[in-house]
Amino acid sequence: MEINNKEVAPKSKQPKHIIAIRLSAMGDVVMLVHALRAFRAAYPDVKITVATRKLFASFFDGLGVDLFFVDTKGRHHGMKGIWRLYRDLSALKADAIADMHGVLRSTAVRALFRLAGKRVAAINKGKVEKWFRVGYNSANSVPLKHTVVRYCDVLRGLGFEFENPSPAVKVVRDNPMGEKRGIWVGFAPFSAHEGKTYPADMCVEAISLLSKRYERVFVHSGGGAEAEFAARMESEFENVTALFGKIDLAGEMNLISNLDVIVSMDSLAMHMASVVATPVVSVWGATHPALGFLGYGCSEDGILQVEMPCRPCSVYGERACKSGDYACLRAITPKMIADKVEELISRAK
Repeated sequence: MEINNKEVAPKSKQPKHIIAIRLSAMGDVVMLVHALRAFRAAYPDVKITVATRKLFASFFDGLGVDLFFVDTKGRHHGMKGIWRLYRDLSALKADAIADMHGVLRSTAVRALFRLAGKRVAAINKGKVEKWFRVGYNSANSVPLKHTVVRYCDVLRGLGFEFENPSPAVKVVRDNPMGEKRGIWVGFAPFSAHEGKTYPADMCVEAISLLSKRYERVFVHSGGGAEAEFAARMESEFENVTALFGKIDLAGEMNLISNLDVIVSMDSLAMHMASVVATPVVSVWGATHPALGFLGYGCSEDGILQVEMPCRPCSVYGERACKSGDYACLRAITPKMIADKVEELISRAK
């Protein structure tokens, strides 16, 4: 059931301190920043504490919120950990809980707060409507509600009224990679799922094209095989830099703010770029931007996708390709990526 935004509590009865719970995944945590930015502008006197993992602290820099770090592998692990989490959050003496996650842990904590008489609201993920979009062509379908708007609806469910956030304003942060000369482009071809990861052989060609056109190219990656690939690209192309191990997550956000364009899959880098208003070329394979996961405020002109009868084959990209070839990704050629980067850079001049 969608929240009725017209039912607004009198100001005297609105919560004075809200705990917003969002523990993972990284891209979803980043999207919460947009909703809190809009809420903070409308209600600057309401205290907000974000309960999340310590790793994500830098996402909320400058937002004017408090942070509570949830230790899902230690103190807050398992059923006893859920009780400890409830007790720890209770000590903050908030009068409302905004469950932005909707998983077992957050649902259990939310239920305990409800039993204690606290006001609570939870995200409606739209699972059914998303499920109905899986497995058929979405070319002419109406985009579903964006995840950021769903976050806003949770806060509205606590009795507040405010507009959906405007796109972020460009802010260039401290550059962790030295003086910028010429055009800098980021390339983030990886994801947790194969259906959202650009094929390795095509990655090499895309990096080659970008390195010939622009002064510096940065490869964003995780560890393991991703880091090994990025390091190999750095060794093969003199103006390519592999970022893993050189900067932390906060440094990566700062670097993205200095880029002219970043190429990203349906993954974290796209959402980080949306927070600092860096133009994004977003590459879509198994998933689809119409399901509400496009970087908030990112231009649709930067979307690269090929409509196919089987797309999207899953909401999050976790299902294996039925045909086994990920034709949806291979249809997006390295030249298409390089040309789209050039198009966005030209528009910015």
